Amino acid sequence: MTRFVGIDPSTKTGLVILDRDGNILDTMEITAEGEDPGRMANIIAETVENLEQGDVVAIEGFAYGAKGNAVGIQYGIGYGIRIEMYNGGTNYIEVGPGQLKKFASGKGNTKKDELAVHIYKQWGFEHHSDNVRDAFVLAQIARAVKLGTATTKYQQEVVKAILEPPKTKQKKSKVANA
Repeated sequence: MTRFVGIDPSTKTGLVILDRDGNILDTMEITAEGEDPGRMANIIAETVENLEQGDVVAIEGFAYGAKGNAVGIQYGIGYGIRIEMYNGGTNYIEVGPGQLKKFASGKGNTKKDELAVHIYKQWGFEHHSDNVRDAFVLAQIARAVKLGTATTKYQQEVVKAILEPPKTKQKKSKVANA
């Protein structure tokens, strides 16, 4: 059975697993006690232990404009999960924070509290943790990418952007010929 998994990596990592029809198989917020890097390693290990061979995984990309001390820890957890998935042969879909918001609400800059309302209206899903809510949307994106379940124009735009990312222009070198 193909499962669709959403992962929102953080010190409180959200993880949601859906079946093919979008039914919730599991939801969790993964945390750990102790000092880093041990705490980070435990979050990474527990997250990856919940994956199965053949899962279609969508993970939230990094918020590169974010500031603060916690950002480095979040990046560490995010990269750690990606490395463990790579080592375990699990492919994943990278979803930008703006893409996640747009898929749920139609706007890539929707605030977290507003996003909760859109998620409830769209799918009838509610949870106290914004990490789990984000993971739920990521799992829905995984379904849409794999099964074509995007129902709105803005969801279809997100799926297309994930499947066909815009090509970045490479800067020409200004090195003079010798």
